Amino acid sequence: MSQLRELVLHLEQIAPLKLQESYDNSGLLFGDPSWEVRGVLCSLDVTESVIREAMELGCNVVVSHHPPIFRGIKRLLPDDHTARTLTLAIKNDIALYAAHTNLDNQLENGVNQMIAHRLGLEDLGILDPRPENPNTGTGILGTLPIPLAAMDFLSLIRERLQARVVRHTAPPQRPIHRVAITGGSGAAWIGHARSRQADAYLTADVKYHDFFEADGQLLLCDIGHYESEQYTKELLAGLISEKFRNFAAHCTKHSTNPIQYY
Repeated sequence: MSQLRELVLHLEQIAPLKLQESYDNSGLLFGDPSWEVRGVLCSLDVTESVIREAMELGCNVVVSHHPPIFRGIKRLLPDDHTARTLTLAIKNDIALYAAHTNLDNQLENGVNQMIAHRLGLEDLGILDPRPENPNTGTGILGTLPIPLAAMDFLSLIRERLQARVVRHTAPPQRPIHRVAITGGSGAAWIGHARSRQADAYLTADVKYHDFFEADGQLLLCDIGHYESEQYTKELLAGLISEKFRNFAAHCTKHSTNPIQYY
């Protein structure tokens, strides 16, 4: 059997904690490193339904992208969904591990690479690289093998990323060739996408006034936070399965998206 500490070491060799942003809370959040891993459930978020699914599958570890402990928690009472989730995990010895911005901020085996591959992008590089290592930083930039008309690119997004709604700026007349991506909340990097001469920038959580930042220079696309990162659970499960053969790594079957569309 493998111990939890071995799983943690493997994940942090892939996505070192030093790559996470200062506000983040990645890493082992609950669990004894000496526990033997019986199974892992991978998810984007950690909810009560995800913890119950782990219990049903016989998994004693949940590996998520979003940390279930992010803001300060002062009490664990049943009137709060985070408190109920954490209490359920603690009572049932379900270890919690999160790989968040440290998984975002790298080129290889990163969240944005996963999105880029689904769109078929080539010649990938970091959108806003860190000075000490050009293969780490925020976002990703790549090219489509064949330039697409703007509406065809929007159709590609809907098909490959299963995005029910794409909020976007006015489609440009020129074809889309260079594409920038930041999974999750990436409005702060619209200017970087423009300066890197991207024809389109795909991200999420773009506010009304942020759309003006495109300034007619690129096609700015907001597909939703969950939609942009939903395949991270497959990425995590794959990275775990490649290393460990003595326990199973599952992907949650629950959609944790709190947003519905009418």
